[in-house]
Amino acid sequence: MSKLSIIIPVYYNEDTLMDLYLDLKEKVFLQIPDYELVMVDDGSGDKSWEIMNEIRDMDERVRLVKLSRNFGEHSALLAGFSVCTGDCAVTKQADLQEDSTLILDMFESWKQGNKVVLAIRKSRDESFIKVFFANRYYSMVRKFVNKEMPSGGCDCYLIDRRVIEVIERLDEKNSSLTLQVMWSGFKTDKVFFDRKNREKGKSRWTLAKKIRLVMDTLISFSNAPIKFMILVGSLFNIFAIVMFVSVLIEYFTNGVPVVGWASLMSVVLCSSGLTLMMIGILGEYLWRVLDAARNRPVFIIDEHLNVRQEDNVSDAKTGA
Repeated sequence: MSKLSIIIPVYYNEDTLMDLYLDLKEKVFLQIPDYELVMVDDGSGDKSWEIMNEIRDMDERVRLVKLSRNFGEHSALLAGFSVCTGDCAVTKQADLQEDSTLILDMFESWKQGNKVVLAIRKSRDESFIKVFFANRYYSMVRKFVNKEMPSGGCDCYLIDRRVIEVIERLDEKNSSLTLQVMWSGFKTDKVFFDRKNREKGKSRWTLAKKIRLVMDTLISFSNAPIKFMILVGSLFNIFAIVMFVSVLIEYFTNGVPVVGWASLMSVVLCSSGLTLMMIGILGEYLWRVLDAARNRPVFIIDEHLNVRQEDNVSDAKTGA
């Protein structure tokens, strides 16, 4: 009998956790004989951990993991994968924006031999601004990183045990877990769903985190920033040569002297700005090299409450 692990990263989700569990119990757990629910508290500062323990008291198949601080969703999912025991594992958001029955569709697809099943958004009941910028991001990913990225993007996915082992061996920081899963190259299927608007709680997906995701995506999976630097530098040099030749022609043919302090300063400031931007891009690459060289753990587990009552532990554990 195949066992399914459901991994849920939790970050300030006290308003939705109990509703999420009851929804999973009604729509999923009754349909799957062998399952485990792994909930990972990613350094929440609210009552999420207390509610997670209440849920665990209600269901002996719930496994809880508490990280020592906020490491980010990427690390929280890796922590969940590191402790799960299922033959396959599916990720699930805690905000109730995708229907829980989607898990059953993904599980059935896995039974048919697919080692990766992506849940693709076919529609989003969200504001125009959110949809617009999300679509631009996925369009950028398709153009510069992975042409197989669906136009609607994906919030969750199911992966086989073999894929989990590959992801754990990658040991990459400042990256995109979804793109790592797609990069692995295993047989992949897609299921589609309608993403609902968030009704409870407040999203912690800030603008800064979105910008960081864009940078991590490009720098970790593409050399597009380096090509951009080469292109801009080449165009600027060509422009400078053309301007230099035109000045010489004007001077020797018409006797026009070289004047214009304002134009000169504009060129200097523009070139300085471009130079600093290029240094910043290189700095992002160097920072990631330094971060990898320090070999710090991707996550640190503070508490781990196992599925079986007799195996309960509370320890400090690092994940590489």
